[in-house]
Amino acid sequence: MANETILLVDDEEEIIAFIQDALELEGYRVITAGNGRDALIQSKQQPSLIILDVMMPGMNGIEVCQQLRETMQCPIVFLSACQSEVDRIRGLAAGGDDYLLKPFSLAELKARIHAHLRREQRVHLQKEQGVLRFPSLTIDCKGHTVNCNGHNIALTNKEYQIVELLAMHQGQVFSREQIYEKLWGFDAEGDDSTITEHIKKTRAKLAAHAQDRTYIQTVWGIGYKWDPK
Repeated sequence: MANETILLVDDEEEIIAFIQDALELEGYRVITAGNGRDALIQSKQQPSLIILDVMMPGMNGIEVCQQLRETMQCPIVFLSACQSEVDRIRGLAAGGDDYLLKPFSLAELKARIHAHLRREQRVHLQKEQGVLRFPSLTIDCKGHTVNCNGHNIALTNKEYQIVELLAMHQGQVFSREQIYEKLWGFDAEGDDSTITEHIKKTRAKLAAHAQDRTYIQTVWGIGYKWDPK
């Protein structure tokens, strides 16, 4: 994973220095920001992954993440001393991929970074090849087709777009509002409740051939994610 760029955002200089030293020893290029506004500026360097503190003065990490997700899809790992389930849900709902509690194990942080970057590289390679492959299921991004256990699944255009969006960002949770805005656009006239119906129909079509796999999972209180396990 050498030469990957990581954006590290935290208002505590000691934590910045501690993590930066450790990641640079691993071969990562680390850029830093001490507040939310600087994080948005530094994000223009297109980092491969962002480590984002939640509790910061001014613009907090949740607000930063929401703005970043308007233009960026790289993994975002939250660091936070907030341990409640509500706080974790807020972080994931804002577009975060992971949530690590302070105090944290440096070894665990590095392992999670490695796992997220490895997944991103795999998905990027598959996207370049035009095919996303999962257990028992293949998505042809060029042909806009889905094959499950040898059966072509007859999806509508919107159903296919939902599958591709979630599959391209495996593990990331999307709210109904986020899915609706990405597929229909901000100015669309309609209701994001239509996403629930589209996903219900898509699941039923996949379930007819997917055996015991779900693929599209509901994350209660937040939205949906792609998990082929």
